[in-house]
Amino acid sequence: MAADDRLSPLSTPGATRLVLEAHGIGTKYTLGQNFLVSDDVLKKIVALADVQPSDRILEVGPGIGTLTIALLKHAASVVAVERDPDLPAVLADTLAPWADRFALIEKDALDLTEADLPLVPNKLVANLPYAVAATVVLDYFQNFPFLECATVMVQKEVADRMAAAVGTKNYGAYTVKLGMYAEPAGRFTVGPGNFFPPPRVTSSVIRLGRRIPLMADGTPATPEVVAAACLMADAAFANRRKTLANSCKTYFSGRNQPVDLPALFAAAAIDPKRRGETLTQQEFLALGQAYLSIG
Repeated sequence: MAADDRLSPLSTPGATRLVLEAHGIGTKYTLGQNFLVSDDVLKKIVALADVQPSDRILEVGPGIGTLTIALLKHAASVVAVERDPDLPAVLADTLAPWADRFALIEKDALDLTEADLPLVPNKLVANLPYAVAATVVLDYFQNFPFLECATVMVQKEVADRMAAAVGTKNYGAYTVKLGMYAEPAGRFTVGPGNFFPPPRVTSSVIRLGRRIPLMADGTPATPEVVAAACLMADAAFANRRKTLANSCKTYFSGRNQPVDLPALFAAAAIDPKRRGETLTQQEFLALGQAYLSIG
């Protein structure tokens, strides 16, 4: 593939190595840095994210700007969050042609607040640091209601948890909580050979679209009910092998929080002998509503 045909000129091992060497830096294992070096994968990310000329993109962990360039070629703007103090100088160099449409926030992504953002983004598109990927996605859907969707590269096992169906081994508290805010809308697998250096895991790019959780009667769940449902998900999976009654008892006892569990299960019309992995999103909402009613 000719350089002019590439979505990003940095999407090869050689180009990535040259940029790193020019700035006297290397990859940092502690920051989970594995740079994407496949233009085909970049094109698939942009397509799955459905990046439009009017989109304002939020990116976490831009690295040397490989994906950022691809996004800037399609979107109105990109604001990126980067914690590595060595990379702002690199990004100032690689993204110079798009400086008027790019902004960098030098901060840990887990500490990002709306006040940090120079503009309000509508989509998250990122090759996320794997150690914090699951936390970042849930946190951003919870705290940034202006994000319509997220298209993120994560470890395959994390994507499996994000998209798990009720009753499967990957369905757990995280799946339930993320499902209160978002639902899967496509994914594809990315092998280790698409990165420099290659990671020891297989990756997946998954798109998650924002959703509004509905109660049994079809009305939108209130933020308070959603928060309580998330709490009940943690309680239901506190001990996965136990029944709801026993797992929730363990959870609330550990928090020194007395809860009338028989009344709670009765109010939600949920059999306490069931296990957490058998409950649907709507049933967790019912538990959340019951938790608030007996509190």
